[in-house]
Amino acid sequence: MFDPHILLSGDYRDWLLAGLLLSLQLMGITLLLSLPLACGVAMLRLAPSRLLNALGTVYIELIRNVPLLAHFLFWYFAAPELLPQAWKERLYAGNVEATSAVVALTLYTAAYMAEDIRSGIRAIPMQQFEAGRALGFGYLATMRLCILPQALRLAAPPLLSQTLNLWQNTSIATVIGVAELMYQTQRVESASFRSVEAFAFASAAYLAISLGIAGAAFLLQKRLAR
Repeated sequence: MFDPHILLSGDYRDWLLAGLLLSLQLMGITLLLSLPLACGVAMLRLAPSRLLNALGTVYIELIRNVPLLAHFLFWYFAAPELLPQAWKERLYAGNVEATSAVVALTLYTAAYMAEDIRSGIRAIPMQQFEAGRALGFGYLATMRLCILPQALRLAAPPLLSQTLNLWQNTSIATVIGVAELMYQTQRVESASFRSVEAFAFASAAYLAISLGIAGAAFLLQKRLAR
C-alpha cells in the first residue's frame, strides 16, 4: 500500500531533501557560469574575424553533437587524468563528482544558450551596431553596452526553456555518483524497498520545479509581448 508518511521523517526525509537541495545548487551554479560563457560564444559566432567565428562554431558543434552522458563520463573519468599529479590529488581531495558535473553541465548548457543569445543579437537592427561604432565604440564595447542587454531581453523566454532543460539534466549526474535527488531517491529505495514512495517524491519534486520554471517563462513571454 502506498504510504507517503515513510518519507516525512527520519533519515529518508533528510536524504531526499539533501538531494533536492544539491540538485537546485547544481542548477543555480551552472546557470551562473553558463550564461557569461554563452554570451562569449555567441559573440565569437558573430565576430568579424573568421578565426574567432570558427572557434565559436567548433565549440558549438563539438559540444552539441556529443550526448550529455558522454560529457559527464569524460569530465569525471578522463579529464582528471590529463592534469598534473598535484592538481589531480587536490581535485580528488574535494568533491570531484560535483565539480565534474558542474563542468559538464556548464559547457553543455552554454552551447545551447549561445545559439539563443545569437538569435537575439541578430534580431537587433543593424543600425544600432552602426550607431555604436559611430560613437567610437569597438566591437566588444558595442556588444556589451548596447546590443547584449537588448538581445538578452529578447532571448529571455528561450533561455528560461534552456533552464528547464538544465534542471532536468541535473538528474544525469547520478551516473558519476553525485548525491543529487535521483541518487538519493535510489538510495532510499534500496534501503527501504519502497520504490513507489521514493520515486513518487522524486517525480513530484522534478515536476514542481519544472512547472515553476515553465510558469516563469510564460509570464515573462506575456510581459514582453505587451
